[in-house]
Parts: sequence; structure tokens; C-alpha cells
Amino acid sequence: MDQKPNKIEAIIWSILLPGFGQLLNGQIVKGLVLLTLIILVNYKAKLNIVMIASFNGDIQRSIEVTDYQWLMFYPCLYMFAIWDAYKDAKGENGFLAYYPFVVAAYFITVGLIFSSTLDFFGLKLGPVFLPVIFAGIGVWIGFWLRKVAIKMVRKSQNKSQ
Repeated sequence: MDQKPNKIEAIIWSILLPGFGQLLNGQIVKGLVLLTLIILVNYKAKLNIVMIASFNGDIQRSIEVTDYQWLMFYPCLYMFAIWDAYKDAKGENGFLAYYPFVVAAYFITVGLIFSSTLDFFGLKLGPVFLPVIFAGIGVWIGFWLRKVAIKMVRKSQNKSQ
């Protein structure tokens, strides 16, 4: 069977491990390259140690262990892999369809930058939880900005007709 997986399946596999969505879509080389890059960045940033410390409530240790120079690559790789798997699994490919993914990557990066200093009511969320919150905000803002851009383009097209 040459049937491609559905877009939700591709997104879920890419969320679990970037590169898997591409492998699922039959893009072996691209999937292996993304998988290799993600594993490299994960290892160099010490992300698994950071996640274990964060989920065990030791946010200060997660901040101290994080190699931010490497972790800053993660959001763009992660969100690109998700968008690419979605797009190639017959997801929406229209005007600015990538925008929520790009804006989310930006917001995740901003979340990482402030993860060692930003407090919420005296509580630090660290390099795992703060970027996750920022990701949700970024996706929402990305969809909103895309919707605004589409309305603006349609409005300008209607004026020119």
C-alpha cells in the first residue's frame, strides 16, 4: 500500500520524536537527518537530565544542568519536524499554513531565554515547563496572526476587483 498516514498520526509521531513523522511519511533520509539532529541537540543540551529534574520538582537543578547554547536549537528543529510531517501527510498546505509552527518555535525560544529568571508568583518553571507554556501561547498567536493575514489579503483582493 502506498497510502500516506493521516496528518494527525504524522503530528503525533513527530511530537513524540521529531523525525518519526518523516519516517512514517516514507521520507527516510529526511527523517534520519532530523532524528540524528534531535538526538545530538538533546544529548548536548542534556535535555533528558533536565526533564527528569524538572518532572521531579528540582527546577533549580534543571536550570543549572541545561546547556542553553545547545537547547536553543531544539525549538526550531522540533517545530519544523512537526510542520513538515503534517504538510507531507496531506495536511493543510495553504497560505501561511506554516505560520503557527514558526510563531510557536519563536515563543518556545523566548520561553527558554527567560526560563532561568522568570518567576510566576515566586515559582520558577524552568527550561521544560515555561517553554511548553510559551509553545501553547505561540501556537494560539500564530493561528490568530494567520487568520488576520488571510483576512487582510482577501480584503485587499476584493478592493482590487
